[in-house]
Amino acid sequence: NDTQYFDNVPEVAWNFYIGGYQPAQKWLKDRKGRKLEFDDISHYQKIIVALSETDRLMKDIDKIEIE
Repeated sequence: NDTQYFDNVPEVAWNFYIGGYQPAQKWLKDRKGRKLEFDDISHYQKIIVALSETDRLMKDIDKIEIE
């Protein structure tokens, strides 16, 4: 909406898929039309960090060479 929005969400977190869903997008869509409270905003920020870190760890794992 015009008064509440999230800025600078990393693209990797925004586009991340888990089981056919994009959690960063779905979480917001599920709350469309609602005023987000402090706890909601804090929770969403944690989701974004978790998605970003998951992507980073997956890339690190993919770099491991198994002999």
